[in-house]
Amino acid sequence: MPIFEYKCNKCGKDFEKLVFGSQAVKCPKCDSGDVRKKFSTFGMSGVQNSGSSGCGSCSSGSCSTCH
Repeated sequence: MPIFEYKCNKCGKDFEKLVFGSQAVKCPKCDSGDVRKKFSTFGMSGVQNSGSSGCGSCSSGSCSTCH
């Protein structure tokens, strides 16, 4: 079942919604239909950045403690 992430353009609330087909989506906080679908990073864990050092403990490309 598709669960999508949205952000309300009126009140700024982030929320998730189970959506079937072309069902209209409204903000659960202010009931506005002015919402946008957010880019979801679900399923992206384990994807490695090509510029990384391969170290999982830091984000630096030249971490001296990793080697």
